[in-house]
Amino acid sequence: MAGPSRTLFVCSCEDTMPLDAKAISRGCRGQKIETGRQLCRAELERVRKAAASGAPITVGCTQEAPLFSEMAEEISQAGEIAFVNIREHAGWSSEAERTGPKMAALLAAAAEPLPPTPFVSVESGGVVLIYGRDEQAIEAGKLLKDRLDVTVMLTRPAEISPPRASEFPVVKGTIRAAKGHLGAFELTVDDYAQPAPSSRGTLKFGESRNGATSHCDIVLDVSGGTPLFPAHDLRDGYVRADPGDSAGVLRAVMKAGELIGTFDKPRYIAFTEDLCAHSRSRIVGCRRCLDLCPTGAITSNGNHVKIDPIICAGCGSCAAACPTGAASYALPPHDSLMRRLRTLLGVYREAGGAVPVLLLHDSDHGAELIDALARHGDGLPANVLPVQVNEVTQVGLDTLAAAFAYGASQVRFLLRAKPRHDMTGLARTLALIDPILAGLGFGAGRIATIETDDPLALGIALRAIAPAGVAPQPAAFTPMGGKRDVTRLALRELHRAAPVQVDVVPLPEWAPFGSVEVKVEGCTLCLACVSACPTGALSDNPERPMLRFTEDACVQCGLCKATCPERVISLKPQLDFRAATAAPRLIKEEEPFECTRCGKPFGTKSTIERITAKLQGKHWMFSGQTSRIDLLKMCEDCRVITVTADGLDPYAATERPKPRTTDDYLREREEREKGV
Repeated sequence: MAGPSRTLFVCSCEDTMPLDAKAISRGCRGQKIETGRQLCRAELERVRKAAASGAPITVGCTQEAPLFSEMAEEISQAGEIAFVNIREHAGWSSEAERTGPKMAALLAAAAEPLPPTPFVSVESGGVVLIYGRDEQAIEAGKLLKDRLDVTVMLTRPAEISPPRASEFPVVKGTIRAAKGHLGAFELTVDDYAQPAPSSRGTLKFGESRNGATSHCDIVLDVSGGTPLFPAHDLRDGYVRADPGDSAGVLRAVMKAGELIGTFDKPRYIAFTEDLCAHSRSRIVGCRRCLDLCPTGAITSNGNHVKIDPIICAGCGSCAAACPTGAASYALPPHDSLMRRLRTLLGVYREAGGAVPVLLLHDSDHGAELIDALARHGDGLPANVLPVQVNEVTQVGLDTLAAAFAYGASQVRFLLRAKPRHDMTGLARTLALIDPILAGLGFGAGRIATIETDDPLALGIALRAIAPAGVAPQPAAFTPMGGKRDVTRLALRELHRAAPVQVDVVPLPEWAPFGSVEVKVEGCTLCLACVSACPTGALSDNPERPMLRFTEDACVQCGLCKATCPERVISLKPQLDFRAATAAPRLIKEEEPFECTRCGKPFGTKSTIERITAKLQGKHWMFSGQTSRIDLLKMCEDCRVITVTADGLDPYAATERPKPRTTDDYLREREEREKGV
């Protein structure tokens, strides 16, 4: 049973932007549209009355969201309220008269439900290590001593005046290694020494030692040296400032002073270790996430990887690159983001919009840049639909394929001029989707990045985008299932809606789709590749010696290639749209080798013949005795029976060659020199 219809409140913000109520109504059918001029002040009672009815409402304003939320808290039966920015994203634009379809799309997409965000708790007891080089670190300790448990460590200190009173420990040392996070740092310190209490003119230290260990909750680094962690600005609890920037040091001290207590941090990545294709039997296959993680939150852990949710900074590169779906982004989940894109693009088209361009951006940098462009420039073009994500690097192939299947004409990623995260993962994603779009007739260059910190440059770049066509028959599928399943579904729908229907598209060598090629003449059907394959793409037949391949399940992890003892397997990255419905491909099949004594099949002919050829006449145990070679052609049961019945003694075989010693080699060399 459907619930009450949603009411959309759309405000002209004191007539600073036009409202196309007809376009909004076309796109948001079945929903009540309420327009106003000053809903946050003079017309607030209208919103209050709608909220009191218990029906869900959407308010087209984010600036006054705190006011509306406070109002809703005062109403006991208030319905759910969603907020969306239609002013800076649409109305405040030089093309404002044509933004009705965009407003409808933004309002509809804002109502798409998002699952709750999972959190992990981090606890800090307030033990801080201030790592510096001079009195500046000691002054920072004085500012924090009343709030935190302070220890100051000076690296290679020069002349430091002894403190009048020992209010907190001041030691000497140089941090050699560091690991951990807020609430659980572990530091390895060399040249560690305690101060001498008898220091007079300058601070003197006692005998130093290396390899000391220090544990703390917070590290305040004002040493000016190399950061202690990769991507140091993303490591919670590690606060670093340039000692030459006094204002920056003060901000760092204030930030460190707040890091005490219990904190809830989003669990950015949902990880299912059973799906991980990292390694099997100590042979490494996929390591895409390990190579991309900027913070070192991902480590190898046997057959799979391990992701530390507290060290993870949420860039999402691992989830975007994971070929099996073992790592998936949770803020929001991939299927929630795709449903929002489906609503956004579908409503935009229904409301009369054309050639939509998706602008993917984050909240810290992108949202501020878009606001500045609207307030001080020409605003966003009417066909540019902004989509805010937690990090642009979280967007993977599944989302991009779905976006074009749903009817996007172009996609742009808004990045910082100097990105905080490594963009290698995003660059690989773009390099992966580009040949797919080109092969399906969409053309090249449909996806690009805009790297700027200047809002006016952003506007220029967006208006320079040339119009491009969309899918002839846009899809409307509902994303459901695991990440790998949703990716396959999105690609199939993209193929169905594409201008050109091709079956196979070649991909770059690190792509997560493809085939395996086997040099059949060298394969002995040992089936080591079947045991190593983590997805079941390679399979056998328990009834016959056989090797089969299911391309739809292959993630190109390379474990089969690394495991194969004959080195006859190679990878062929490609996207075959027929793979989803194709039957497993037979790679090789042989007649089973039957035991020469009882007739029981127990191996393959090629394997037995190869082993026999390698041993007969070449190994001391099988030299000159046919009966011993015959044992290799028997099953395990007959082999034991024959050895027992015939009294074959393994030590009674031809005498083993005598071991060669150094004297033998020296004698032979001497004989060669003499010409003997």
